[in-house]
Amino acid sequence: MIQVVNRALDILEYVSVEPLKPKLLGHIAKDLHLNPATCANIVKTLVNRGYLEKSDIQKGYLLGKQLTHIGSDKHSYQTMISVADPEMKYITKQLNEKCLIAVLKADKRLVIHKNSCDQMVQANTPDEKKAYDSSSGRLLVAMLSDEALENFIHKYKLPSASIWPDADTLKKFMAQIKLIRKNGYALIEDSVQVIGVAAPIYQKGILIASLSIYLPAFRFTNTTRKKMIQLSVASAERISEKLS
Repeated sequence: MIQVVNRALDILEYVSVEPLKPKLLGHIAKDLHLNPATCANIVKTLVNRGYLEKSDIQKGYLLGKQLTHIGSDKHSYQTMISVADPEMKYITKQLNEKCLIAVLKADKRLVIHKNSCDQMVQANTPDEKKAYDSSSGRLLVAMLSDEALENFIHKYKLPSASIWPDADTLKKFMAQIKLIRKNGYALIEDSVQVIGVAAPIYQKGILIASLSIYLPAFRFTNTTRKKMIQLSVASAERISEKLS
């Protein structure tokens, strides 16, 4: 066995366990029982080759573009998907509307799992979308730590008024962030096309994804609004409990 190759693979596997949580160099070395200098050299090589990359939002390393298929596809989240799927089916049975699970990648929210419903007219949303332009994306941004949120704003700026009219200034943006954090969910209800509500999914106290319910705007009522919020928050909490 070639020792340096084995160590490099150990590092990649370590980083991929929680693909949305940046891993600090010191933690990698300590947890894998590696000499700090040796670990730093291997990580540097992996970064240069694109297998690791520095996080844009928090300090630490994430899987790089060369391993995007490991870090962002369904296989990486199979445990979460298997736990979430029954909850999503339950929601659809109660509301007959669609659900999705999404994660934050750079300034976009990526759908990693979704289901359908029996409605003749169903809401549709792209698998990749600007985070500010979706309830799941806004939720994932709002639930970042204060430091990570500050870095996110610095990197990707504030949303435009056309995408998020109530958050196009720093004061308004932070008011929206505080509201989402206080409520424990994000709701977009002023759209003329698709209405969505999203709640956070945690694994051992770490935010890893969001659960969202969405429907065509013409089917959105006050009664539906209440059910969407209750179902999304309760289901996300049950998923989080099972993952912890």
